[in-house]
Amino acid sequence: MMEKENIPVYNLFINPKSLMELKKDIWANKSVTGKINIHNKKHDIDVIYRGFYVRELKKKSYHIHFYKPSTWEGAKELHLNAEYKDHSFIRNKLSFDFFSSIGVMTPSAEHVFLVLNGKKEGVYLQLESVDEYYFQKRGIPVHSIFYAVDGDANFSLMSEYDNAPKKSLGMGYEIKYGKDEECSILEEFIFKTNTLLREEFEQEIGNYIDVEKYLLWLAGAVCTQNYDGFVQNYALCRNGEAGLFEILPWDYDGTWGRDVHGEIMEYDFVRIDGFNTLSARMLDVPSFRNLYYKNLLQILNSQFTVDFMKPRIQELHTTLRPFVLKDPYKKDYIEQFDMEPEFICKSITDRNNYLRSELKKRGFS
Repeated sequence: MMEKENIPVYNLFINPKSLMELKKDIWANKSVTGKINIHNKKHDIDVIYRGFYVRELKKKSYHIHFYKPSTWEGAKELHLNAEYKDHSFIRNKLSFDFFSSIGVMTPSAEHVFLVLNGKKEGVYLQLESVDEYYFQKRGIPVHSIFYAVDGDANFSLMSEYDNAPKKSLGMGYEIKYGKDEECSILEEFIFKTNTLLREEFEQEIGNYIDVEKYLLWLAGAVCTQNYDGFVQNYALCRNGEAGLFEILPWDYDGTWGRDVHGEIMEYDFVRIDGFNTLSARMLDVPSFRNLYYKNLLQILNSQFTVDFMKPRIQELHTTLRPFVLKDPYKKDYIEQFDMEPEFICKSITDRNNYLRSELKKRGFS
């Protein structure tokens, strides 16, 4: 057991034969049984590798499903992200905290130290699953939850991959929760997004999606430069008393100056208006566009600043450092870990200056 624990230690147990089954075919979406000890309480679970390209990495990420007890702290599932390509370990967590600060609903996230069958696996980010339990915990009614799993979740009539008409307007999405008719509501929303005239769009699109919340999410994605996040890596949820769609961010490790492979992302890589068909339609309406630019300027003055973010960056770095030194996959990269806070702060400065210059061209300063 580690001394002076500042982050929880999770002990995961998987029968060696079951673990061999997982390793034999990392792409098989077949779970195995296991147990996990959290805060000195044991839980029976199903476990599977999670993610796409990250499954090929040495340090695996895991998707945990509780079945005895059936929930843990009100959650049915949780995700343990290895954050292997992010030498800072904090980009996902930092992104979700930033989104929360600007008024966007996000999954909760906290760092843990994972031990698998007695072997240290290192620092992980525990992510809350966006499902019906997520909304139950917050007392919010939810009608449907869709995961944007690939680039066809672009709100377009056309496929992202072959520029041909989609065979179904639900392409790019997997339904996580909701009745069958919810798929028809999603398809109707996407169809209206593409076919309404500008004046009709301004008047009617608010019957399907919370426009103000969407524009806040867009501002957050533009600030952090999550390139994939405009057409995938989000949850689209129809919730609340009004039953409007709302986007929740997901998988934001390729942010704050680095892409998903950990390479440098230039400060002007993502344009100020982002992209996807819904964003283009929104920003084609003067009233929506003005609201977006005003929101973005406010964020650039308040939350997306070094003054606001640096204390959070430093606190996370200080807390994690002793545990990174015990991470068998990352301890040899401690020098880069120590350089990342300064790198992230510089990326904020450069991105902030770029977005301000773009706003000034549009008459906002």
